[in-house]
Amino acid sequence: MASTNLEGEISESLMRLPAIVQLDLTRNSLTGSIPAGIWNLKNLRFLYLFQNNLSGSINLNGSIGAEGLEEIDVSMNQITGSIPKSFGGLRNLSRLVMFNNRLSGEIPASIGLLPSLYDLRLFNNSLTGVLPPELGKNSPLSNFEVDDNMISGELPADLCARGMFGSLVVSNNYMSGKIPESLGSCATLNDIQIQNNRFSGDVPVGIWSATYLTTVLMHDNALSGTLPDKLPGKLNRLQIERNRFTGSIPSSARNLLVLTASDNLFSGEIPANLSRISSLQTLELARNRISGGIPASISTLTSLTELDLSGNSLSGEIPAGIGSLPVLTSLDLSSNRLSGDIPPQIGNLKLNNLNLSSNDLSGEIPASLESPAYSNSFLSNARLCSSDATLAVRSCDRQSGSSGGISRGLRILFLVLGAVVFVIAVAFAFIVVREYRKRSDGSDPAAWKLTSFQMLNFSENVIVRGLVDENLIGCGGGGKVYRISLGSRGGEIVAVKKIYNARKLDSKLEREFESEVKILGSIRHTNIVKLLCCISSVDSKLLVYEYMENGSLDRWIHQTRWGQSRPLDWPTRVQIAVGAARGLCYMHHEISPPIVHRDVKSSNILLDSAFRARIADFGLARMLVKAGEPDTVSAVAGSFGYMAPECAYTRKVNEKVDVYSFGVVLLELTTGREANDGGGHGSLAEWTWRHLQDGNEISDAIAKEIRDPAYLAEIEVMFKLGIICTGTLPSTRPTMKEVLQMLLRCEQMHQVAGKKESLEGDAIPLLQTEKGSRRKGSTGADDNDKNFECNV
Repeated sequence: MASTNLEGEISESLMRLPAIVQLDLTRNSLTGSIPAGIWNLKNLRFLYLFQNNLSGSINLNGSIGAEGLEEIDVSMNQITGSIPKSFGGLRNLSRLVMFNNRLSGEIPASIGLLPSLYDLRLFNNSLTGVLPPELGKNSPLSNFEVDDNMISGELPADLCARGMFGSLVVSNNYMSGKIPESLGSCATLNDIQIQNNRFSGDVPVGIWSATYLTTVLMHDNALSGTLPDKLPGKLNRLQIERNRFTGSIPSSARNLLVLTASDNLFSGEIPANLSRISSLQTLELARNRISGGIPASISTLTSLTELDLSGNSLSGEIPAGIGSLPVLTSLDLSSNRLSGDIPPQIGNLKLNNLNLSSNDLSGEIPASLESPAYSNSFLSNARLCSSDATLAVRSCDRQSGSSGGISRGLRILFLVLGAVVFVIAVAFAFIVVREYRKRSDGSDPAAWKLTSFQMLNFSENVIVRGLVDENLIGCGGGGKVYRISLGSRGGEIVAVKKIYNARKLDSKLEREFESEVKILGSIRHTNIVKLLCCISSVDSKLLVYEYMENGSLDRWIHQTRWGQSRPLDWPTRVQIAVGAARGLCYMHHEISPPIVHRDVKSSNILLDSAFRARIADFGLARMLVKAGEPDTVSAVAGSFGYMAPECAYTRKVNEKVDVYSFGVVLLELTTGREANDGGGHGSLAEWTWRHLQDGNEISDAIAKEIRDPAYLAEIEVMFKLGIICTGTLPSTRPTMKEVLQMLLRCEQMHQVAGKKESLEGDAIPLLQTEKGSRRKGSTGADDNDKNFECNV
């Protein structure tokens, strides 16, 4: 039986259908408890009730009549009570999925005796006690996830006894003891997530040679041991910070994206052949015992966004090559023994975080780094100086004498030459502007070509004459934006984006123009900005849009920067999120081939007079050649804080880059922070993840202006949804269809009277807060679900 948007309680009439083999009531709005009669349908093999609002405990009224049950999935509800011990008698049970509920008590020991069990997912509950000691010994167990509970004790010794075990996820519990030696000989192991527990002892050496190992999250334990010089070839995430590991840092891991090993006991030097880890995005080795110099080969890590080597015993000079890392946004080399000058190339980086304090650096701070943003970045470097009084270092002394005279003479010469160049440039610009106005004042209609996509009541001359400074309302995205009144009786206004005025547009801007015209001229949707026409001349490109009275979203949620006096209330924020999600959902799922925007951000979400959202600025969008296949782009594009991690190391992108960016917008709506406001953690997405990892409450991260107890549950749901959307790996992120479904539930809270239950168990699997670790095999909405439309 398929889902049909059912409401109310599960009908008792189903109990009179004993021939049912599969009962599927997923993704509905069912309430009440699970009827005891369901468990007595003798022919029932598959029971799917996930993603509803079911509550109460599982009442069996004795034994289970449906002895042939093979799969039970009641996840994402609000079920309470304990897991029935009778489940341990279901000899054919292969999948037991009960995550995201409110279960308590112990996991019955009999679950470990099930002979067919291969998938057990019980995470995000309140389970206690120890794990079944026989787990894995009697069945082909493959996937085991019980994280985010209150489980104690040790890991079962025979998880991989049948040689099928692949995924172990027990993070965020109270478990202790050693990692079983048997896991060291588990050839099928691919995923270990045991962080935030109390495990101790050496990690079995064999784990580091598992052929299929992709993810190791062991941070925040008391584990020890050493790492091999060569890590498994498929490993892409290794997080072992805050443990007791010793030895040296590995030098080979060809697919590694994240290596965080801070707060351990590693020693020796940083490997000189770092080029073997060319895909690395995050490298954190802070507060270890690492010595020697920073190898020059670090400049080969062109995908690196975060580098933290602080709190070690590093010496020598800072390699100038660090300044050539194209996407590095956070650099911390503090508390070492580094000496010499600061390479001026460091000033080329677009850093959100820079810390070079507590070293032995000398010389003058490069002018490009003399900014109040780095006021505390150079502390405790006695021989460092600056000509900028805002930096907390000594002022540079200017020596008199011949060398000083030569320096002053050169400065005067440069000033004179600069003045001459400036005068020539001004004169040239005056001539160019005068000639342009002669050619473009609208008197020669042949100079402009108008291509319309809607019925128009204006000519190209009206638009061209409105391109004056007093109508300028913004710059960016490759051009300027003007607000132009058409002078009609209704006071109609349009927005005009002007691509840079030049004799010949460069190829990048030409592609952006053609992309925007092609996409916006062919699609119609209430949540995508309407392109009225385009106007072209030999040296100018104009795009004419409908005008959005309330401007862009970022002006409303970042009031300090824009000076807005009226904050957006929570219902309006939900409305905006839903509208923007509908636009993106339409682009991803309702158009063939689909469209990837590639520059989703709050400044590209425009608001009309009723705060209805429109997706705008398709200058970076690309139409996919074939649905589901990634598109190859010629360069990294996007905005810092919104750009998905894969954009930095691959030119293959798909719709999931938009999901990541939209997740950042959701975090902006809930926290009020800007996308690049991650404090010491770089981006907002990184800050939110670490906020939860450090044990902080979600409510502490919520923007003060919307911190209303009446809305707190819904705000937390959107906050968590933002974290899921910003998962590091594209495969872990939901689709825009799934995201929209969840947001629609938030919106319904304001529209359906009396419906105030928590959303914690609804829709998208709000899995662990570990960034980039959305569960495999989640039961979110299917992309081909015909019961749901992006145009709702």
